[in-house]
Amino acid sequence: MLAPSLLAPSLLTLRIAAIDAPTSQIKTFTLEAADGALLPGFEPGAHLQVEIPSSATGGAPQWRSYSLIHLDVSADPRDGVRAYRLAVRREDEGRGGSRHMHALEVGAMLNVRTPVNHFPLAAPPRVLLIAGGIGITPIVSMATALAAQHREYELHFSGRTRDALPFVDELRALAGKRLVLHADDDPATRLSVDALLEGAQLNQPIYVCGPAGMIDAVLAAARKRGWHECDLHYELFSEAAPQEGDTAFEVELRSSGQRLTVPADRSLLDTLIENGADVMYDCRAGYCGLCSTRVCSGDIEHRDSYLSDADKASGKVMQVCVSRCTSGRLVLDL
Repeated sequence: MLAPSLLAPSLLTLRIAAIDAPTSQIKTFTLEAADGALLPGFEPGAHLQVEIPSSATGGAPQWRSYSLIHLDVSADPRDGVRAYRLAVRREDEGRGGSRHMHALEVGAMLNVRTPVNHFPLAAPPRVLLIAGGIGITPIVSMATALAAQHREYELHFSGRTRDALPFVDELRALAGKRLVLHADDDPATRLSVDALLEGAQLNQPIYVCGPAGMIDAVLAAARKRGWHECDLHYELFSEAAPQEGDTAFEVELRSSGQRLTVPADRSLLDTLIENGADVMYDCRAGYCGLCSTRVCSGDIEHRDSYLSDADKASGKVMQVCVSRCTSGRLVLDL
């Protein structure tokens, strides 16, 4: 279940105060106000959007979302913080955002938007946390909050290898025996979703973040066992990829009459951004709802998890980050 925050964030310019490398592929960045001012608070699961300049994207400047990391049980980040900490995994085959971030040095200035939370932590007595790879970042803050509130939880953290898992020492100090590590290359510790859920209490709230395959496996196994949808919470840490059979289509912007071609291997959102359209967006994976756009005409293939079945059936709105047109031509209320 997803509960997006629809409040528009404001802009901050922050200085990189420290950079660390917990693994060979991941760097963490500590961001502070240049004047040392207190920064807006945030709740577990929140993220920052960081502006990636045109020199890195090869087109218009774009925004990338990175979860905020909080590991201090003695301080409540909702009250405001002196620094934000985020982690970025380098994606050599990505669109340039992570490579740009990994090239930055201490002292560089970043434009960011104030924290937004599409992955909030509720207040049940017992929680099951599951993370894969860099998906640990929002889960870290959840575990910290649960520990500070003396609430029961169990944290399962999986990666390709043990060395690829960041923050293990900090998590062990925080969670102790509540932390269970899994490595794909070790049959003895490899994550078995079925075995994990067999030992969990039915409808114990589950929070899962990581690659799509892991999330799909957890959700499918939980639903098969009768979990209620309201107890399944997830955040996908990858953008939607082109699918086999995708074709190009034309989109017209109603306000200007401008016509654009969306290639088969590009998203509608990227095409709109590259041509100067003013579209709000965040997750790029179809779950946050920020890029909802009214459709004047055209047939839609909905690929999001945000819209209701009724909204999809109406054909009047779409999530432009993931959904596509199947009629060859689309007119948007932009």
